[in-house]
Amino acid sequence: MFLINFGHPFTSEHLTRVEDLSGQKIERVIAVPVQFDNRRPFLSQLQELMARVPLSPEQWQTEAILVNLPSLNFIAALLLAELHGRMGYFPSIIRLRPVEGSTSTRYEVAEILNLEAVRAAARQTRF
Repeated sequence: MFLINFGHPFTSEHLTRVEDLSGQKIERVIAVPVQFDNRRPFLSQLQELMARVPLSPEQWQTEAILVNLPSLNFIAALLLAELHGRMGYFPSIIRLRPVEGSTSTRYEVAEILNLEAVRAAARQTRF
């Protein structure tokens, strides 16, 4: 599985937890730092961001891909629309949460959310 990280760096502990939750081995971590300029249109910056992801059209459609979204909601929403277009479905994403009781702010992998399954379940409520 490829893990595309548009968020903060992962520790080895995070990666182990992701493998445990997913039941798959992470073959490759693709770190793509995200920093958008609020004075520029976000759509053009999204295209610049995606140009930095070293995957071919075939890989987008055939590899098992897990995504860690950026924190800013506007960027995350644009990115999900772009990923759906490239992949043909919504990816699964990682949810992080603060570690309870830690003296400094630390995060742990809470769960993996299968967005395509959420979409499929929501379609059943349209009738």
